[in-house]
Amino acid sequence: MCAAFGLMLMAILYGSPLTIFFNIPALLIVLGGTTGVAFIHFPFDDLREAFKVARKAVFHRSTPINDYIVQLMGFAQKARKEGILGLQSEMDEIDDEFLQKSIQMAVDGQEPETLREMLNTEINYISQRHEKGASIFVSIGTYAPAMGMVGTLIGLVQMLQNLNDPSKIGPAMAVALLTTFYGAVIANVLCLPIAGKLRNRSDTEILEKSLIIEGMQSILSGENPRIIEQKLHAYISPKLRETTFEH
Repeated sequence: MCAAFGLMLMAILYGSPLTIFFNIPALLIVLGGTTGVAFIHFPFDDLREAFKVARKAVFHRSTPINDYIVQLMGFAQKARKEGILGLQSEMDEIDDEFLQKSIQMAVDGQEPETLREMLNTEINYISQRHEKGASIFVSIGTYAPAMGMVGTLIGLVQMLQNLNDPSKIGPAMAVALLTTFYGAVIANVLCLPIAGKLRNRSDTEILEKSLIIEGMQSILSGENPRIIEQKLHAYISPKLRETTFEH
């Protein structure tokens, strides 16, 4: 996203000053119109939550999935030697809230199937939140070009109304063109890429959490660590499997 804006700014500055692309009436039409339509379509709380989710998705630094496998294999060996209660001492070392919660459930004595069912329910709600956030940004990405077209029509009407006054044609034409420009930038450089990022991040997060559920259920069931590793390897590509935990 930063690269896209940077290249656009370079192209603009190469041929003209940046100030000619700043037009207050055009901004009011596109930003004001898009914001107003978004508030009509979505509740305020949903919009606020979507921007929070988007911020986390864009700036989130993912943990390599192999790291989860290494952790889970360590837990499997510890549970095999000390029992499930031995994992209680690992709680403070874990940064991932979902993994921490799954271990707490295991230590509290949840049955393997109950653990899977409860954590899968949480995954479903996470997926729904991400999909709602993505759909909001897709909708905003649809509204912005439409408001840009509205601004173009406004600018053309103003231009045609003042054909006998050349001094007023330029500002009206600027509104007509810049509203289209603003709408296209908001949609194709901001909103639609963020929606795609949210969906990609959601897929990655669901994969990580599904791997955690598989590992914790197997540990709780008392399976052999080598069998657990084989199960967890199914979640990653073959070229990554050689870098996982070795017994």
